[in-house]
Amino acid sequence: MNGKQVAGTILSTIVKIAIAVVVVLFVYKAAVTAYDYGYRIFAEEPVSVEPGYDVTISITSNKDVKEIGELLESRGLIRDSKLFYLQELFSEYHGKIKEGTYTLNTSMTAEEMLVILAGEEEETESSEEAVGEATP
Repeated sequence: MNGKQVAGTILSTIVKIAIAVVVVLFVYKAAVTAYDYGYRIFAEEPVSVEPGYDVTISITSNKDVKEIGELLESRGLIRDSKLFYLQELFSEYHGKIKEGTYTLNTSMTAEEMLVILAGEEEETESSEEAVGEATP
């Protein structure tokens, strides 16, 4: 082998290693991002801690979930409208959001907001206690 062939072989090997490193880093970054996004669909934290602040929004019948997510994001209730779309898609409230005016809080999770937007508010402790007291 002469000098040119050796240099060509070394250069070719270096280029292949560099390409392999770039591919591995890209796959790693994509996997971490996908995992993080998938995790956030089911475990996204509220925008702020309690007590937060109340925000009133109006949902009209012509708004789809993407537009509702954008509204919630613009009002500071959620961080990511695309994530809200996926949260609604995978929740038991998919397709159940009703039109109306709602007061939501920045300390609520997306799941808690979906409960309210679907008109299926959970019972409060005081109403459960009243039922418990009425039973002999």
